[in-house]
Parts: sequence; C-alpha cells; structure tokens
Amino acid sequence: MAGPLTGIRVLDLSRILAGPWATQCLADLGAEVIKVERPDVGDDTRTWGPPFFEDGDKPVSAYFMCANRGKKSVTIDFTKPEGQALIKKLAEKSDILVENFKVGGLAKYGLDYDSLKAVNPGLIYCSITGFGQTGPYKDRPGYDALIQALGGLMSITGEPDGMPGGGPQKVGVAVTDLFTGLYSTIGILGALHHKARTGEGQHIDMALMDTQVAVLANQSMNYLVSGKEPKRLGTAHPSIVPYQVFASADGHMMLAVGNDGQFARFCEAAGMPEVAADPRFKSNPGRVENREVLIPMVAEAIARKTTDEWIALLEAHNVPGGPINTMERVFDDPQVEARGITLALKAEDGSVMPSVANPIHYSGTEISYDKAPPALGADTDAVLADVLGITPESLKLVKATKVLG
Repeated sequence: MAGPLTGIRVLDLSRILAGPWATQCLADLGAEVIKVERPDVGDDTRTWGPPFFEDGDKPVSAYFMCANRGKKSVTIDFTKPEGQALIKKLAEKSDILVENFKVGGLAKYGLDYDSLKAVNPGLIYCSITGFGQTGPYKDRPGYDALIQALGGLMSITGEPDGMPGGGPQKVGVAVTDLFTGLYSTIGILGALHHKARTGEGQHIDMALMDTQVAVLANQSMNYLVSGKEPKRLGTAHPSIVPYQVFASADGHMMLAVGNDGQFARFCEAAGMPEVAADPRFKSNPGRVENREVLIPMVAEAIARKTTDEWIALLEAHNVPGGPINTMERVFDDPQVEARGITLALKAEDGSVMPSVANPIHYSGTEISYDKAPPALGADTDAVLADVLGITPESLKLVKATKVLG
C-alpha cells in the first residue's frame, strides 16, 4: 500500500538541513517532493564534504544524502522573471511549499505567501527562519550552533566548570535544525487536516529559536518552577540518580536507573544490597539529594568489571545499561539490523547508495524507499512536462532563456 501522503505534492525551496529534513519526512510518507535548486550550483550541502559518494561523474556529499532522499531535483533560476513564472505555476499545482529564506527574501520575486496565496488559496506555505517572522531578531541570520547557544542548550551541555574538559558544548549533530524540521512536519500535517476540513491553506511560521527553547523540556520547567539555573552535569541527569556514564575496567558504559526497583536490583547485581537499604538512597529524591555520596560508591563498584561483564549482569537483573557504541558498533548492532534501519538505495548510475530509514513504522501504509537523493537537475524536464504540461518545443524555448541552467 502507498504511503499516507500519496497524492500530496510538495514544492521544496529549502536548502541546508531544517527545511530539507522536513521535506524528506514528507517524501518518506509518500508525498511527491519537487526540490527546486539553483542551476549549476544546487543546495549548498551538495559540496559539504568530504566524504562524498561517487555517483558516476557527479559526487554527492554524505551531508546532502542525509536529508534529500525520495525527492525530484529541478533547477530553476527564480531571480529571472521566467523562473518566477515557473515557480508560480508549480505552486499553483502544489499542496505545500517549504522555504527557508530570510524574512521577506522571496517577496521581491513575487514568491512570498501573500503572492502565492493569490494563485492557490489552499496552499500550505511553511517558512523556516532563525528567529521567526516577527520580533526584534527577525532579520538576523540563524544557524544551528548559534541557536544552541542563544536558546540555552549549550548552557546545560558539557562537563561542569572546574572538571577536565569543563565548559559549554554543542550537541554532536545539528539538533536544533533537526527538531525544527520535525516540528515543521508536524505543523504541515496539522495544516493538511485543517485544509481537508475547510479547503483553506495557511502560512506556518517556524523559527529555530522557538524550537530550541521549546525542546529544553524538563530543564526549562526546572528553571521556571524553581528559579534556579540548571547546571552542566556532563552525562549525568539533573533529576534521576544514578543515570550517567561510568568507567568500567576496560572502558566506559551508561547506567540508566530510572526507578527505585531498578536501583535495588542494580545494588543486588553489584553486591552491595546494603546501599539499596540505606534511607538516604531508597528513593530517587534521596539519591538526587545525596548524589555526591552515592556516585563514588557506584563508580567504585562498576570499575571492578568490564563493560561486557556489566551488560550481561545488568540484563540478567533487568537493569537498563549499555556500552558507548561507536558508529561501527551501532550499525552492526543486531537490534539495528533487525529493525531495518540501514537502507541501500539504487543511484542513477546503478550503484548502491547507503541511507538511514525513517523511524516511523506503519501497519497499513508502509514507507517505501524508491528514490535515492537526486543528481542536480535530474528531474527538471520530466517535472515541467508532467506537472506543467510543457511540450518539448516549449521546453526548448524555456531553456533558451538559461533559466534552467
């Protein structure tokens, strides 16, 4: 059975990560996604490497591959009037448009929401910017690492001051971009339901800064409730103990004790049942309050065995814990293999492109992966012919304007 968004057309004017992540999600769900790129240049991330996947004479960066599966690439120069006309015609025949230009950046081309709403009142138009369409920062550029800093995430990420390697850190992947892409997808799906009921499209205003503050989650609520600034705790948790990385006899491992029963079972596995019975440690609030006393005791116990010995012991006692896997170990993990997370997509030259599956599993509308990340402009002629009905003769005239590159 086809994906749940089969029959929905998305016009993707976005580039880099947040917007393409959203449109890749929509493509995974079955939507037709037409990615509009600059002629001869394309999405900036096409050259963000190495590493590159060698697809014939057109190498594709691994970065571009991570967010552009399942799309059609069309090259149109919409700084030219002829290009603007083509985009308007595509927007007229689309359900959704996603863009991440600076505030007002598309208005001078007549491609802003108000202009395109006039030709397609049902259009769902999602704008992704650093700071949103309003507010004193709306005209500032916004990048993931900057927003991780401004939005509070770096203040709670990293080792505490005074510890080896202490100081603020950014997360190892661009989580603000990725979360914004996911929230954009959620917003678009909500707008699609509204459109199904009313026939009305609307403008969705997404901001990286808004998203970053929203996903502070329990840390922001800890501050708002207590008035106290959360501290950097390295791998430890502000509200659960013991819940952090410990050094084993041959490396490191994660111990993730989530409740009092698990703590009692851990103490039994570690050969220190008296610690579980200690009034200071019997409940999680007590363990949090007495963190400085308890953690050295746990660390001493874990240091006596290897990581593999601990993983086997914890599994036998039904206590959550695991190794700190490298990428190689992640993709060799039997659970990852069993869930089919690693994909092999056929590229245009017949070679096999690696990819990582969407984590959504439907029982009735299974996601299919039929199209590898496209070569630049690979679908231009087909899209203009199939969607806009441009004849081969007319296409020659369009190409003569150099608007397609």
